[in-house]
Amino acid sequence: KCRTGPLDIVFVIDSSRSVRPFEFETMRRFMTDIIGSLDVGANATRVGVIQYSSQVQNIFSLKTFFTREDMERAINSIVPLAQGTMTGLAIQYAMNVAFSTQEGARPRHKGIPRIAIVVTDGRPQDRVSEVATQARNAGIEIYAVGIQRADMSSLRAMASPPLEEHVFLVESFELIQQFAKQFQDRLCGVDMCMEREHGCQHSCVSTPGSFYCECNPGYRLNVDGKTCSPMDACADGRHGCQHHCVSVRGSYSCRCRPGYYLSHNKRSCTMIDYCSFGNHSCQHECVSIPNGHYCRCRSGFTLQPDSKSCRATDLCNGVDHGCEFKCVSTDGSYHCVCPEGQQLQADGKTCSKCGAGHVDLVMVIDGSKSVRPQNFELVKQFVNRIVDLLEVSPHGTRVGLVQYSSRVRTEFPLNKYHSADEIKKAVMDVEYMEKGTMTGLALKHMVEHSFSELEGARPLSHNIPRIGLVFTDGRSQDDISEWARRAKESGIVMFAVGVGKAVEEELRAIASEPVEQHFSYSADFTTMTHLVENFSLNICPEEGKGETEIRSPCECEALVQFQTNTVAILQSLTEKNILWGDAWAARSLAQMTARLEDLEKQIANKK
Repeated sequence: KCRTGPLDIVFVIDSSRSVRPFEFETMRRFMTDIIGSLDVGANATRVGVIQYSSQVQNIFSLKTFFTREDMERAINSIVPLAQGTMTGLAIQYAMNVAFSTQEGARPRHKGIPRIAIVVTDGRPQDRVSEVATQARNAGIEIYAVGIQRADMSSLRAMASPPLEEHVFLVESFELIQQFAKQFQDRLCGVDMCMEREHGCQHSCVSTPGSFYCECNPGYRLNVDGKTCSPMDACADGRHGCQHHCVSVRGSYSCRCRPGYYLSHNKRSCTMIDYCSFGNHSCQHECVSIPNGHYCRCRSGFTLQPDSKSCRATDLCNGVDHGCEFKCVSTDGSYHCVCPEGQQLQADGKTCSKCGAGHVDLVMVIDGSKSVRPQNFELVKQFVNRIVDLLEVSPHGTRVGLVQYSSRVRTEFPLNKYHSADEIKKAVMDVEYMEKGTMTGLALKHMVEHSFSELEGARPLSHNIPRIGLVFTDGRSQDDISEWARRAKESGIVMFAVGVGKAVEEELRAIASEPVEQHFSYSADFTTMTHLVENFSLNICPEEGKGETEIRSPCECEALVQFQTNTVAILQSLTEKNILWGDAWAARSLAQMTARLEDLEKQIANKK
C-alpha cells in the first residue's frame, strides 16, 4: 500500500474504436491492479475514472466510491465508446470537472497531490499541448501512458516534467499489466527526499517517484530548482495595498498616505473625515480633503471672504420660485419666462402648453451602465419636463417610452396612457436596466414596433406627425446608420439628445434635417434642463404664430387688465421684499402703488 499519504487520482482511459475489446479488458486489469495497491478511502486516496473517444464520459468521480470493491465493480461495467480519439477534450474535462471540489477533489490548501493517468493507444485527433499545459499549471500532475501505436510526441506534450519519470510507452496491451507494477512504484514509492541527495537549500517535498524543492516564506526558488533567494513580497503586485506596500522579510504590511488611515482589512485606506470633528464652522457644507477641509455653499450662493459663510447670488436658486420653465434672476428679484412660442400665464409661473398640433411622440432613453442610477433619475425628470409641454389625450398627443442597454424594452406604448399625470407616474416607476449601449438595436425596435398601429401610432393617412427622441450618453456598441436612415425614410422626425460622452457624429446621424435644429448636447446630466427648451422650440413650431389682436392701450378693458396685473406683481414683490427684510424697497413699492391708484382716478374723471 502507498505510504506517501493520500492522493486524488483520475484515470483518463482511451476507449476509441482502435482499442479492440480484449485490449480494453487489459486496460481494466491495469486500473484494478493499481487501485489494489492503494490505500483508498474518504480520508485516504480517492480515485475517479473517465473514458473518452469522440466525447467524454464520467464513469465515477472522486466522491463516488471509497472502497476498492465498489471501484472494481464500476470499472468492470464500463462499455467502451468506440469512436474517435479526442484526448485534449478528455484532459480539459479532467481539469475543469473531474478535479473540481464539487466532484470530490480535496481543496488545494490541503496540499493533496492531484494525479491524472492518461492511457491511450493512438494519435490524438485534437490539440493536447495547450490544454495539458493549462492542466499542469492548475496543479495536476500528468502521467502519459502510451500503448502500441501511441504517438510519442503527443505523450511528451501531455506529461509533467521530468518527462523521463512521467512518460511511459508499452509495446503491447499484453505488457501493460507487467508495467502496472513499475507504475505502482512511481505512485507509491519511498520518500525520495530520504533516498536521494536532493540538494534543496531549504526543504525537500517528496512526491510519488520524485521530489521537488521548496523555499521558506519570504524566499523564492531560483532557476536551478534548489537554491532560494529573498523576495520582495510587494513586487508581485498581489499585496492588495491601496496606497503603499512595505516589504519585510517573508511578509509585508500596508501603509496609507497622509490624511488617510488603514481600514480594518489592513489593505484599503479611508480618508480622515475632518468635518466630523465638529469644529469647521461652515454655514452650509463642509468638505473633507486629505490633511484638512474646506467650506462649500449650496447652489445659488457664494462663499464669502471668511471662507465659512455664504450669501445668495442667484435668487432663482435661493427661493422656491415655482417657475414652470425657467427662472431669471435680476438684482434683488427674479421673474419667470417661457420658451419661444409659449406665453406666461396669469399666475406668472406656468406656460401655455404645446396644443397647436397633435403628435405621436416616442422617447428612446439610454439605460446603459455608464449612465449610473442617480443620473438615470435625472433622465426620468427630463422626460417628464417634456411631457409637461404637451397636451396629452387619446385624440391629442400620444407618448410612448422605450429604454435600451444591451437589449430593448418598451416601458409603455403610445396607446397605454391618456393623460400627462399617468405618463409621469409611469416614467418615475421605470427601473434602470444597466449593461451595454445598443443604440442601433433600439432604433430598429422603435421603427418596427413603437410606431406600429398595434402599439398606438395613428395611421399615416391621418397625417399625425411621428416624432422620435433618442437620448444617449455614450458611443453605441452597434451600427446606428441603417436604422437611423430607415426611421427618417419612414416619416419619423428624429431628435437626438446627447449628454456627457455622447458622440456628436452619432447624434448627427440620428437627427433629421436641418440637423442643427434636431440635435442637442449637454456636458453634464445636472445641466441638461436647457435641452427641454431646445426640444420645445422644434416640437411646437406652430405655437405663437397665430394672429395677435392689437388693442388700444387706452381702452377701458385694457387699462383694467393692465392695472390688475401690475398690482398683482407689485403685491408679490412687496411680500418678497418684506420677507427679505428690505424695508426701503417695501416703502418704494407702496409709493408706486399709491401713484397707480391716483392715475386710475384721473382716467375715471376724464371719462
